Amino acid sequence: MILSDKRILEEIEKGTIIIEPFAREKLGTNSYDVHLGKHLATYRDRVLDAKKHNEIDAFEIPKEGFILQPNTLYLGVTVEYTETHKHVPFLEGKSSTGRLGIDIHATAGKGDVGFCNTWTLEISCAQPVRVYAGMPIGQLIYFVVEGEIETLYNTKSNAKYNNPTTRPVESMMWKNKF
Repeated sequence: MILSDKRILEEIEKGTIIIEPFAREKLGTNSYDVHLGKHLATYRDRVLDAKKHNEIDAFEIPKEGFILQPNTLYLGVTVEYTETHKHVPFLEGKSSTGRLGIDIHATAGKGDVGFCNTWTLEISCAQPVRVYAGMPIGQLIYFVVEGEIETLYNTKSNAKYNNPTTRPVESMMWKNKF
């Protein structure tokens, strides 16, 4: 089940969902709108290697916006810091974002129970499009979990994306053993 607006507010009141900053007008019927932070990043190398630490170059989006180009992966970040202690958070694009040809995640739309951070976005576009810091970029929806959680994400010693940040975070695939 997906949480309704009233239920999201109840969970915020209980402290099981935290959204900072929170603005009531950003709450939809069963979602919460999140916004593009001021930092974007691109990988330094055009060819990425899953076994290697692929470094990124971060930059701030200027006031006049930044034009995303097709065939380039941009890493962005949400303005909002979130914590989810009893539900599974999902990040999806807004229909208005999709209608501009912007995808906000390649595969990582699901968070884990216990995820406490901003959301790194894996942004790509179908055609050149200008984006702005602070623009609505996606929406969080929350699913009910069936059963008890053994280990929350924020308590896992091997969790790769646990360090709170306001900047995009590159892939940590290289930390896996394969």
